[in-house]
Amino acid sequence: MYSSILHAAVHVPPGRQSVAEAEQRFRSHNPHVSLSPGVLAHMYGLSERTVAPAHEQPSDLAAHAARRLFGASDITDPWDIDLLIFTGILADMEEPATAHVVADKLGLGCPVFDLKNACNGVLNAIEVADALIRSGRYRRILVTTGEVSTRESRWSVDDPGDVLTALPSLSTGDMGSALLLEASERPGVIGSRFFANSWGWRAATLTNPYTHDRTLGQLRVDSEQLVESFAGMPEKVRGAVYDLGVKVDELDLVCVHQPSVAFTKVACEWVGVGPDRVLATFPAHGNVATNTIPLQLATALDSGRLQRGDLVGLFGFASGASAGVVVCEW
Repeated sequence: MYSSILHAAVHVPPGRQSVAEAEQRFRSHNPHVSLSPGVLAHMYGLSERTVAPAHEQPSDLAAHAARRLFGASDITDPWDIDLLIFTGILADMEEPATAHVVADKLGLGCPVFDLKNACNGVLNAIEVADALIRSGRYRRILVTTGEVSTRESRWSVDDPGDVLTALPSLSTGDMGSALLLEASERPGVIGSRFFANSWGWRAATLTNPYTHDRTLGQLRVDSEQLVESFAGMPEKVRGAVYDLGVKVDELDLVCVHQPSVAFTKVACEWVGVGPDRVLATFPAHGNVATNTIPLQLATALDSGRLQRGDLVGLFGFASGASAGVVVCEW
């Protein structure tokens, strides 16, 4: 018994915020801070970011994406899903698991649970789903995520010296995603490996909103410290690909986490591929967190870049810090 990723779909919210609009709003809240025009485009390569309607929660975005996936996969009976996993960084509430809310909106009656590991949540869910399917416990597993990351933007800073830790929050984007894995006679998911440098958790933090008067906490990112927290991981990731019996040059599609254009290039160097081999999703959407890799898969499918039988490498680098790789045959 093996598992295969049957399909990937995303829901892109209709709202947009340009970098100029984001910078102007930041200046209006911080008249004591000098912010040069075009700084977001210069530092991160951002053009505009996606913004969800104010009334929609992570579960809504995840459910929208799942419905798109069902339509493309000809799934008409909710009972065809044996397990739902929600992997978003953000949640509708502290209790119960947001997976329950997503399942209710989709009319599912299967077991559910949340799985969280910063931006690597979806990759970890693939690892877990693959193991559960291989064991024979479940036949078809729906992996979902939804992020309303623009609501964690830090529009005000008390200390001008803290601007650099606030600007990354202005480059986030909202989105929902869904992946469908099912039992297969062929090894679709060839293998996965994960690594952690947990001493680096302080580099990027989002305070718990449930302890701050029900308002979303503030995202703080020390970009230099974050990059340093991945020390030793690039070599481990490249070694993991080799251990799985695959060469990077053999991959038909490479997907890497994209929190900025600059970091995408760094991630490509770590993986050992040229940036031209990666579908650039950050400039037009922003850092969509756990949605980044599903977005690249869905974009590749829609454009014809990804075909059944292609060899795919999924590479994640997330705050914490953690790194992971999933290799699969589509």
